[in-house]
Amino acid sequence: MRSALLLLALVLPAAANIHAQWKIQDSHTTASLRGIHALGNGVAWASGTQGTVLHTTDDGTTWQTCTTPPEAEKLDFRGIQAFDAQTAIVMSSGKGDLSRLYKTTDACKSWKLIFTNPDREGFWDAIKFTNSKLGFILGDPITRPFNYSKPNDPRFAGFALFYTQDGGVSFSLRTALGNQANPTGQGAFAASNSSLFVGWPGVWFGTGGKLGPKVYLNVFQQHIGFPDGRIDVEAGEWRAINWVAPFSSGAAAGIFSLFFKRPELAVHDALDVGTSPIFESIGIGVGGDYLKPDDVAGSSAYTVDGGQHWTPAQTPPHGYRSAVTYDAPTKTWITVGPNGTDISTDDGKNWRPLTPAKTDISDSDKNWNALSLPFVVGPKGRIGKLNPTALKP
Repeated sequence: MRSALLLLALVLPAAANIHAQWKIQDSHTTASLRGIHALGNGVAWASGTQGTVLHTTDDGTTWQTCTTPPEAEKLDFRGIQAFDAQTAIVMSSGKGDLSRLYKTTDACKSWKLIFTNPDREGFWDAIKFTNSKLGFILGDPITRPFNYSKPNDPRFAGFALFYTQDGGVSFSLRTALGNQANPTGQGAFAASNSSLFVGWPGVWFGTGGKLGPKVYLNVFQQHIGFPDGRIDVEAGEWRAINWVAPFSSGAAAGIFSLFFKRPELAVHDALDVGTSPIFESIGIGVGGDYLKPDDVAGSSAYTVDGGQHWTPAQTPPHGYRSAVTYDAPTKTWITVGPNGTDISTDDGKNWRPLTPAKTDISDSDKNWNALSLPFVVGPKGRIGKLNPTALKP
C-alpha cells in the first residue's frame, strides 16, 4: 500500500519474562529494513531503503553490504527472495516503474534488472517464490487487468498478481474476477513482504483500506503438479475467491501478514465454498492500524479451514503487528511490530508478550518490521536473531 510505514516505537509496561529472545546484530547500515529471507545453514538476505541489500553466510555474525543494483540508490527494497548463498531476487516498492525486480547470481557482486512494473499506476507489495522457478508478485489494485477499454472505471479494478515459471525470465499477469477491488478504497500492505502467502493449492493475500479487510485466495481449478514439486500454473483455469476478515478497518488498517501451517488440499477435490471447510489448514493473520500501534483491537485472527472462516484472537497481541510466522519445532507462532513481540502456542487463540530478559537489551522486543526465523529486521538497520531457547516451554 502506498501509505508510508515508518513507525515510532512506543514502550508498553513490561510483562513477565519468558526467556531471553532477540540478540541484536550489527548490520553496518542505517537503512530501514523490511525484507528478510533466511535459508538455513547460516545463509540469509535482507533488504531495505536506499537500495540496500545485506547478505550473511555465517548466521549473522557478519552482515555484508551488497553492491547496489544499477539505478537503485533511491529505491525502497520491501521484499527479497533468496535461493542459495549466490542467488537472490530483490523487489522494490513504488509507483509505476519504481516497482522493480533485480536478480543476482554471484552473491550480490552484480545485479540484473529482470522486471519492471508495466502499469504506471501500479504499486508492488510482496514477492514470494516456492522454488527457484515459480514465483508471484502482489500489487495494489489496478484497472488494467479486467477491462482494457475502460481503464479508469473502478468497477473493473483488481489486485495485480504476476507470476513466473522460469525464475524471473518472464512474467505473466494473473487475472480473475474474484480479485476485483476498488483502487481508491482497497490495497495490500508492503510492510513486511508477508501480505502474500503461497502454498498448496494456491495463493493467499490479505488486504485492508477504507472498505475493510479481506483475505483473497487464488486456487488452481486443476490440481496438477510435477514430481519435483512444481505447480503447473497454466494447466487449468484459476478461480479467485475472497472472504471478509475481522481486522481493523481504515486507510491505514487491515491485514498486514498471513502465514499458514502446511496448507494442503483436504479430501474434497473440487472447490466448494459452501458450509463445509474446503481446506484442512490452519492460518493466522495479523495487522491492525499502523497509525495506532498500541491498539489491540482487530490485530489478529485465525482460521482452521484455509481462510474460509476467521475468528478473532481471544487474547490478541498487545498492539499492531506487521509480520507473523510459525516455528514448527516448538509449535509456536511469533508476531512482531513496533511496540513488541508476542507468541502463541494454541494456534492464534491467545497471545502473550515475549519480553526481554535481564541479559537482553531493554528494547530488544520492539521496533521490528519483518520476520524470517531466526532473523527479524526493523528501522535504522535493526537486525535481531532469535535465541534458540526463547520459544522453549
